[in-house]
Amino acid sequence: MKVAVIMGSISDMPVMQDAIDILKSFDIEVEVDIVSAHRTPEKLFDFSNNAHTRGISVIIAGAGGAAHLPGMVASMSPLPIIGVPVKSSNSIDGWDSVLSILQMPGGVPVATVALNGAKNAGILAAQIIGSHDKEIMDKMIAYKLSLKEAVYKSSEGLKK
Repeated sequence: MKVAVIMGSISDMPVMQDAIDILKSFDIEVEVDIVSAHRTPEKLFDFSNNAHTRGISVIIAGAGGAAHLPGMVASMSPLPIIGVPVKSSNSIDGWDSVLSILQMPGGVPVATVALNGAKNAGILAAQIIGSHDKEIMDKMIAYKLSLKEAVYKSSEGLKK
């Protein structure tokens, strides 16, 4: 199983790195690329129409500003798409990115995470893969348990 993490610009990489890191922590293979909806439409079409033939199971697409990348990929790919709105330098506090990715028409779903929420996008992709891969599911269960244990440890630390 492989997850593609794509972004509209190299400037999105600091945000998208969180998705890459969490996916690698689950030992999920990651393919990373820059695919601009506006500057490389031919690459966008090729990527979107062929990702499923290359062993990709889930696509995480991050974009800022007009943020058309996740929706355009979703319009062509049969795979689940997770959109990461990125607060970019030309953004309106990130709201333009959030709404562009969130407000998709019926029939073209994009699962949307929080602004700059690439880590959660990676976790969601791992959960999707884990739904039919026992090894990934076991790692997800252990990860969730570690989150719970961290809260209990913090809580106990307050009581000392």
